Amino acid sequence: MPAESVPADAVPADAVPAGAVPVPFWWDRPGCPSPLPELTGHAEADLAIVGGGYSGLWTALLAKRADPALDVLILERGTCGEAASGRNGGFCAASLTHGPANGLDRFPDEIDTLVALGRRNLDAIERTVVELGIDCDWERTGELSVATAPWQLAVLDEEADLADRFGLRADRLDAAATRAELDSPTYLGGVWHRDTTAMLDPAKLVWGLRRACLDAGVRIAEQTEVTAVRADGPALKLTTPAGTVWAGRVVLATNAFPPLLRRLRAYVAPVYDYALVTEPLTPAQLASLGWRHRQGLADSANQFHYYRLTADNRILWGGYDAIYHYGNRVDPSLESRAATFSLLAIQFFDTFPQLAGQVRFSHRWGGVIDTCSRFCAFFGTAYGGRLAYAAGYTGLGVGATRFGAAVVLELLGLPADHGLERDSLTSLRFVRSKPTPFPPEPVRYLGIQATRWSLARADAHEGRRNLWLRTLDRLGLGFDS
Repeated sequence: MPAESVPADAVPADAVPAGAVPVPFWWDRPGCPSPLPELTGHAEADLAIVGGGYSGLWTALLAKRADPALDVLILERGTCGEAASGRNGGFCAASLTHGPANGLDRFPDEIDTLVALGRRNLDAIERTVVELGIDCDWERTGELSVATAPWQLAVLDEEADLADRFGLRADRLDAAATRAELDSPTYLGGVWHRDTTAMLDPAKLVWGLRRACLDAGVRIAEQTEVTAVRADGPALKLTTPAGTVWAGRVVLATNAFPPLLRRLRAYVAPVYDYALVTEPLTPAQLASLGWRHRQGLADSANQFHYYRLTADNRILWGGYDAIYHYGNRVDPSLESRAATFSLLAIQFFDTFPQLAGQVRFSHRWGGVIDTCSRFCAFFGTAYGGRLAYAAGYTGLGVGATRFGAAVVLELLGLPADHGLERDSLTSLRFVRSKPTPFPPEPVRYLGIQATRWSLARADAHEGRRNLWLRTLDRLGLGFDS
């Protein structure tokens, strides 16, 4: 496929999922909590957290469980989790480094520790879900990586070899065994990563964490955008449209949205990702696929798809396109893209031709991901150590944000009930180092477009990376779908 999506007028009309409602499936159901009131007037807090997604909610919960007397306030511009935390595919992965291969390349001296910490982090999320009774459809099914082109089989071999090195359960499957798990004529082989991914309902996890924070005494102000932060004597002053907050410590958990710290703009590129969800499959339709073990899946191309079953047996199908808009633009109007939805629909039925003419899409939406050049989170402080931040999760934030919450609390000198069996997280080079910054505009935009074109070209030419991609590899820069 070319790097730019097929134009809408070049796609057959019957492939366009026009009947799908343009809202995230996860939020279009009963159970969505009512918004909490906006902050008005003046307030004080020991710890103020800007952003009420997974990053902010985990930070508040870990801090409050470690020190119940700590006064914690979350300030959320919309409603908690309405952005990336409630729009993703629901893959909760153990990896902190966007996979062992990326971690080995960037942190070779620490990769064993980082893999172990990631597994403990996933186990801790599961314990919290069980302990607090969070009904988020948690399923520790693992993830199946599949090859849809011959060159991708070598990629799967490398994945399996690394899993063996780190003691992770990974089953190598030939084409027949892969199709026995999920039947698609496109599959040439697979690796089933058994114990490093759980599937969940991302919105229900947000709602459960939000309720747990409120039960623990965390104050949450929704519909409250923080427009500025500055030092004000011994405190930091946060300005909102209808009020002001003075806090001894502040955490920025805004991820892809324009940062209150200008320096972060060089490190984060907001990228739009898109997804479709089908109507519930009938028993016969599900039987035509197999999928008895309900794994999440991803193919092994550079421009890849991710997909999974929901609790009511819909298929969520997303990925492939990764759209960056000039100047780090983030806007609700960018959450819908007809050409991408059409392309995803075509690719869905190419993968599952047995469903063609039988299954319709019920929902379509987009969301913004905070990517950085190393594909995994980075951390830092400002204002003399009174403010800490984490960003750049690049699609793995469902799990890794809990680890990030523990890191930012340690950076602020606050205790955290993280259960990761390690006294110091901030001594890790993974935590202390920064990714290579993206260049300023217009070079940033042109570079990302050239990279997308090159990735698509590599997919079409047996995975061979051209000079541009090899140069980016040497510079430590990257961009993925």
